[in-house]
This record gives sequence, structure tokens and C-alpha cells, in this order.
Amino acid sequence: MTVHIPVLAAEILHELQLQPGQIAVDGTLGGGGHTRLFAAAVGPTGRVIALDRDPRAVEETGRDLPANVTAIHANYGELPEVLSELGIPAVDGILLDLGLSSDQLADDNRGFSFRAEGELDLRFDPTRGQPAWELLARIREQDLANLIYEFGEERKSRVIARRICEQRRTRPIKTAQELADLIRSCVPRSRKNPIDPATRTFQALRIAVNEELKWLEVALEHFPELLRPGGKLAVISFHSLEDRIVKHRFREHPMLEVLTKKPIIAGEQELEDNSRSRSAKLRVAKRRDENTETQSWPRSGKF
Repeated sequence: MTVHIPVLAAEILHELQLQPGQIAVDGTLGGGGHTRLFAAAVGPTGRVIALDRDPRAVEETGRDLPANVTAIHANYGELPEVLSELGIPAVDGILLDLGLSSDQLADDNRGFSFRAEGELDLRFDPTRGQPAWELLARIREQDLANLIYEFGEERKSRVIARRICEQRRTRPIKTAQELADLIRSCVPRSRKNPIDPATRTFQALRIAVNEELKWLEVALEHFPELLRPGGKLAVISFHSLEDRIVKHRFREHPMLEVLTKKPIIAGEQELEDNSRSRSAKLRVAKRRDENTETQSWPRSGKF
């Protein structure tokens, strides 16, 4: 049974304005909260395509989804291929909720929680890539410091990287709790900042093992092409690295018209009911009409 509570649910429904008979995409199924709202909005004549990199989310949440939802184990960056295989040329709305689900945090075997005693995995899809504990066991100290600084925006990145490399000489770091305790031992909690000292390092490692920023860039480049004219793309980010990427790519893409000059954030009641919504920022853009589009968007082929 899922414990996940979808963030900014009312705001997303208001912004996407999904109608009966339309097709919507939830690029991050998770506990299915947003997916179920979309299914109700488009009704039995509409359709919702829900993707998730986490096979467990697809398996468990997929057991109890409305009949008009198709749940698929796939990276949201693979959405163009998924829609092509389903014979869907374009959709009316797409949502990406880039945060962790409460279900993932509650799973002690995934390592997302600082108190987890299982392996420090941090992968959304355990069938792909390498777990975080393996990365920590082999990466050079300088590269680790750079990773923590770049993806975690952690000022104490050199101190943390040095301590991790010292520790692994005698005993490899295998669990989330071990890593969190190590970081707290060399980065004291600030009285001015209530955030746990381990937060930024865990964020950095999670971004690295899942290639999160790469796939976000891929999505923002190609998703506008999957929308019908007037269709909307909504992204919920949870830290500044993601939000900056979304903000700039929305502004730069000639197919998109930005609908949110400033990000939409949770109201007081939601903040009280769901602490996860504290850092959530929602940005929304609309695909322009065909006759207002330009063909100047560069295809970098970077990924």
C-alpha cells in the first residue's frame, strides 16, 4: 500500500486543464497520486500513459490503477519511443514530478533514507547502472569532491570526500546510515540551517547514479515535440539545479510559451499536511500553435 502523497495536486490540475477524451502522460508514476487524478480528468474516453524507472513502483502501483491507465517500466527520457510503440502521435499534457516518492524513502533496502541499514543503492531502477556504494568504493577523491560540489552544491565537499576515502581504506561504506553518520562527524549541523548535513551529499550521489540531470535535459529537448498545439508540459522540481534547468529550457525552446513567470509553490495548508511539498516548485509551459513555431531549436546530439 502506497504512503505517497502527490504534491501540488490541485495546482497541476488547474494548470494542465485536462479534458475528457484527452491523452495525458505522467512521466514519474511513483505512488500513482497524480496518475489517478489525470485518469479521472480525462475520463473513460481518455487515456493516461504512466512511466517510472522504478520497476517496483510500476508493479505495485500498477495493480490498482483505473482502466484508462497504461503503466510502463521505462525512463521518462524514453517517452518518444514509448509513444511511438503505442501508436500515439501526440498528447495533451505531460507531467514530470522529479522528487523521491515517500514509498522509496520508506524502503529500507534502497538507501534513500539516512537511517536505512540496507545497501546504499540510490538507484531508481535497480536493474541498470551501479549502486552508490560501488561508486564510493572506486571513485578518486578529487572526482568525488567535484561530484558532491557540483550535484549537491555542498561547500564542504572536499572535507567529505577526504573522509570517505580515508574510511574506505579500512572498511567500505555500504549503508546509508554509515555514510550519513560519517558526514555528520565531519560537517557539524548548523544552527542557522536545520537541514541534515548529509542531505546535499546524498542528493549528489543520487543524481550521479541515476544521471538525473542528463535525462531531464533530454526530456526538455524532446517533450515539446510530443505535445499537440496548446498541450502543456509541467515539471515539479525539488532543488535549485533542476529548477534552473527547467526555467532556462522553457524560455529557450521555440516551441514553448512559458505560462508560469515564477514557479508555483505549495500553500500553507499543503505545507502543513505534507512536509515533502516544502521545496517543490512547479513550472508550466504550453506548446505554441504550429504557425508560430520556428525551426531554430538546436539538436546537439549530446546524449
